[in-house]
Amino acid sequence: MRHGRKVNHLGRQTAHRKSMLANMACSLIEHKRINTTVAKAKALRQFVEPLITKSKEDTTHNRRIVMSRLRQKDAVIELFRDVAPKVADRPGGYTRIIKLGNRLGDNADMAMIELVDYNEIYNANKPAKKTTRRSRRSGAAPVTPTDAAPATETKTSNEEE
Repeated sequence: MRHGRKVNHLGRQTAHRKSMLANMACSLIEHKRINTTVAKAKALRQFVEPLITKSKEDTTHNRRIVMSRLRQKDAVIELFRDVAPKVADRPGGYTRIIKLGNRLGDNADMAMIELVDYNEIYNANKPAKKTTRRSRRSGAAPVTPTDAAPATETKTSNEEE
């Protein structure tokens, strides 16, 4: 049993696992989404989310901590320059794991891990919901307490339609 074991070793030695997670994190920062197995995606989420939290405060100390974990200067620069301002107001949960099914060769569970704020499909739907809620009302202007009586008259005109 796995009592109190928090690290998924992924069938690798420590140095190999750390290098693999650092390379996957750099790819995630560069491409904003990558395809991998579910187990690696979950391990990558635990690896990269604290680094993104560190990048929200741009100090020399935080840059050195992130650089010691990622080991690629370009990825660190992009993380602090592009990703951090986009996630500045988010209190956590910077990544999303979407399961894709099984791989053809060995039937491994596959997943796509992506940075949440960079998905245009999901982010495009959020403003659309607000506009549809506004369009359900009969009037475009906000209703004030003085306009409450005429609002009932427009309600009867909507019932006639």
